Amino acid sequence: MSTTRPYSPGDRGPEPSGASGASEGAAPAVGAATGAAAPSVPSGPPGGAQSARGRQVRRLGLEGESGVVPLARDFTRQALYAWGWLPAATADQRAAAEDVLLVVSELVTNACLHAEGPDELVIACDNKVIRLEVSDRGTGQPAPRTPHRAGRPGGHGMFIVQRLCLDWGVVRATGRPGKTVWAELGAPA
Repeated sequence: MSTTRPYSPGDRGPEPSGASGASEGAAPAVGAATGAAAPSVPSGPPGGAQSARGRQVRRLGLEGESGVVPLARDFTRQALYAWGWLPAATADQRAAAEDVLLVVSELVTNACLHAEGPDELVIACDNKVIRLEVSDRGTGQPAPRTPHRAGRPGGHGMFIVQRLCLDWGVVRATGRPGKTVWAELGAPA
């Protein structure tokens, strides 16, 4: 698993600058520009099914908010419902959605503990992959603790991310302190 590559191999790259926070051709997300923690407008078709238009994106400003871990989980859960990941029809689909929620919790918690708190959560979904991005102003480099000690409390966050995700990495902010930690998980079958 990567900790330095800004994006996974293949044709996906970093989000274009000035991304609106909405799916291509959809209405912009509510609260995205203001940093408010309001949920975004559903970006998929009625019923929350995955759009044939491609990538769907939602943004949640977290800077200065309290209770950011449950806030981020609730926001992510709403996106999963809108995109058809929930309610899950099978145990595998339910497990995939729970993995996404766990990874969001771990990334946001790490930003709280090690990086002066998170600034923003971005969730992007296409037909095959969901990408989670947590931005912060920290200068540290996240990495799984080695050796991993399963029986001891704490220090499991990035190990969990590494085990559950297809890939993950860090993109450094240019011209200011900070970074975005991203992780990608496969869509349920």
